[in-house]
Amino acid sequence: MQADSSNSLQANELTRREFVATALVAGAAALAVSAASAQTITTDSTGLEAGDVKIPVSGGELPAYRAKPKTGGPFPIVLVVEEIFGVQDNIKDICRRFAKLGYIAVAPELFSRQGDVTKLTDIKDIISNVVSRVPDAQVMSDLDAAAAWAAKNSGNAGKLGITGFCWGGRITWLYAAHNPDLKAGVAWYGAPTGRASDLQPKHPIDLVPAMKAPVLGLYGGKDQSIPVNTVDQMREAMKAANKPAELIIYPEAPHGFFADYRPSYRKDSAEDGWKRLLDWFKKYGVA
Repeated sequence: MQADSSNSLQANELTRREFVATALVAGAAALAVSAASAQTITTDSTGLEAGDVKIPVSGGELPAYRAKPKTGGPFPIVLVVEEIFGVQDNIKDICRRFAKLGYIAVAPELFSRQGDVTKLTDIKDIISNVVSRVPDAQVMSDLDAAAAWAAKNSGNAGKLGITGFCWGGRITWLYAAHNPDLKAGVAWYGAPTGRASDLQPKHPIDLVPAMKAPVLGLYGGKDQSIPVNTVDQMREAMKAANKPAELIIYPEAPHGFFADYRPSYRKDSAEDGWKRLLDWFKKYGVA
């Protein structure tokens, strides 16, 4: 009987991982196409202090990328949360875009304890071997540490925002329910619903009553991994709970429409979303 129980637990764990892998692979499939059809944006570091830093966390240090203006401060803080592909060039560029606008932007490498996804090329390996093994509780703690570090390094703790993409979009919703000091969040195609597991016990729609900050959600109508009806469910749940939120659906946009380094990029939707993000941060006291 003990062997049967062990086999059952292993099967259940495999099922959970397969579920996560299937959902994320559908949204990330655009990675496997040539960069020639993308419209990569490059933001220089002129006038900025930008580069890798180490953030003290429980048990050691967390690698991160930080960008901020060279002079002035304290600056509004934006936590930038990675896709499943890690803190790669696109995420670093987004940090520099924020810095050019007067923010200190910090992108912690939230997968670093589990592995270096930038060294992996197979999406299933990235998800199964690294991403699916990252506990939500660890992520929330690491983001708190990143916010505290930024506040001690030219940041204004009273002007804290967060934005994230794909995996990071879901994390943005979770952090809005976690940190009472957060002023606002912007979630780019972060799944509102999902299957619970030991490491990911709750999903955004489960945390609606606990939401502490207003969230702007930006979604694609042709996203194969996030059904539009789940976005509608999240919108209605936030409304019913009287929580400030706005969920926008771009009808022709796929998953990853802000990722200018991939052909999933949709310039019009991305630019509109970025403008909405800046307006959202300004409206709720991040800017």
